[in-house]
Amino acid sequence: MDQFCRAHSPRHAHRLFFDMKNRGHCPNVVSFTTLISGYCLVGAMRDARKVFDEMLESGVAPNSVTYSVLTRGVLLERDLEGGRELMLFRIAEELPFGSGFPEEVAYGLMVDSLCRVGRYNGAARIIYVMRKRGFVPSEVSYNHIIHGLSKDGDCMRAYQLLEEGAEFGFMLSEHTYKVLLEALCQVLDVDKAREVLKLMLRKEGVDKTRIYNIYLRALCLMNNPTELLNVLVFMLESQCPADVITLNTVINGFCKMGRIDEASKVLHDMMVGKFAAPDVVTFTTVISGLLDAERVNEALDLFHKVMPENGLRPSVVTYNALLRGLFKLKRPHDALRVFNDMISDGITADCITYTVVVECLYESDQIEEAKSFWHGVIWPSGVHDNFVYAAILKGLCRSGKFSEACHFLYELVDSGGSPNIFSYNILINCACNLGLKIEAYQIVREMKKNGLSPDSVTWRILDKLHGKVRKNIHSEDSTMSTIYEGPDMQQVGVEANGVQFVI
Repeated sequence: MDQFCRAHSPRHAHRLFFDMKNRGHCPNVVSFTTLISGYCLVGAMRDARKVFDEMLESGVAPNSVTYSVLTRGVLLERDLEGGRELMLFRIAEELPFGSGFPEEVAYGLMVDSLCRVGRYNGAARIIYVMRKRGFVPSEVSYNHIIHGLSKDGDCMRAYQLLEEGAEFGFMLSEHTYKVLLEALCQVLDVDKAREVLKLMLRKEGVDKTRIYNIYLRALCLMNNPTELLNVLVFMLESQCPADVITLNTVINGFCKMGRIDEASKVLHDMMVGKFAAPDVVTFTTVISGLLDAERVNEALDLFHKVMPENGLRPSVVTYNALLRGLFKLKRPHDALRVFNDMISDGITADCITYTVVVECLYESDQIEEAKSFWHGVIWPSGVHDNFVYAAILKGLCRSGKFSEACHFLYELVDSGGSPNIFSYNILINCACNLGLKIEAYQIVREMKKNGLSPDSVTWRILDKLHGKVRKNIHSEDSTMSTIYEGPDMQQVGVEANGVQFVI
């Protein structure tokens, strides 16, 4: 194995390693360290770490040489945090017993240090060492690691830690519970998510309805209406009250999954008194779901008739959902009528309302109406933000009105507006798509003049422009000869950015 590793062939060494195990021999610390060193020599640090993890799981304790080769490998990769992690792990393994030093405090500091820099797997290794040496990790440490692993996409390792912690009574905090559930549902592992729910329900003093609500909200990330309904039924059978938040979550899940009939059935049961009474959020969710299903008449009936019958007044969020749905279904006249009703009813439009209206007017090619709406309604209201600006700029650019878009942005700044980097990037991107290099850099200068610095998106857009320029230069001769030639070679067709010119 050592010879293969020295010859930069750790894969061959690994085959020998497996052969050794298959013949009944137990690899010792030298065997593992040799293989780790071989992978470090060829820069295969992921494989080296896997062997290191295998070593720990096999109950073989690393020695100083193991840590030295691993530390050298991560430092050659310029992974300073990785080197720091290994040093901490070595200290954790060799921390002396009975020296009067508070070992549990030291371990807690190591875990906290690693979590602060996002080294959650390293922190989990410290937990492993603690338990091996008879210490019980704190709930804070466990929650911190499980939360971080779940956010970093390693929910299976997080779930494994939870199972290990449950053996000595560890319980998740509510926030970590939510993050872990969402991570498990995103990878469609409903069985593990269900086990996490059961564990939390056993926690003393918890609000069980709230615990179920968090679980139901996570289930909405999956296309699993059966589980959604099963949980609701189980809540009722176990005498756990389903509040309006529970039912709104279930309805929202059904709507997202395209199961509008089930959502309408739950709403009906709420209205007839089987469950908690519906609120504005309930109706808003169902109206949005009906519009997504193109069931406009039913949505309008709920809005104009059923909501008032239940003593509820639509909020601005309800109006926004109705406006967005109607515009999406290419019914701009109905949408603008709803907007006028909203103003007549004394509901103040917010930035989302204006963004929806502007986007949809431009998408419906009602360009002049969109301009009038900005000048006559939005600007005088004083209710506008970067989402509104972006909607106008994108609309003008898509409509081929680049100069007007620039004028709008510059006039906005002169009038005291503060558009963000996203607005400038929209204009720069449009200029680049049109091959307008000078104009693109003029917008960058304006951006800097107004206190903003180009971000990574800006540089990617500009790099795309330079790529086009280089491509056009290199292909100019072949392009000119392949488009067409006029009589007597007096006219030559040239194509640039999709537009033909005659020269």
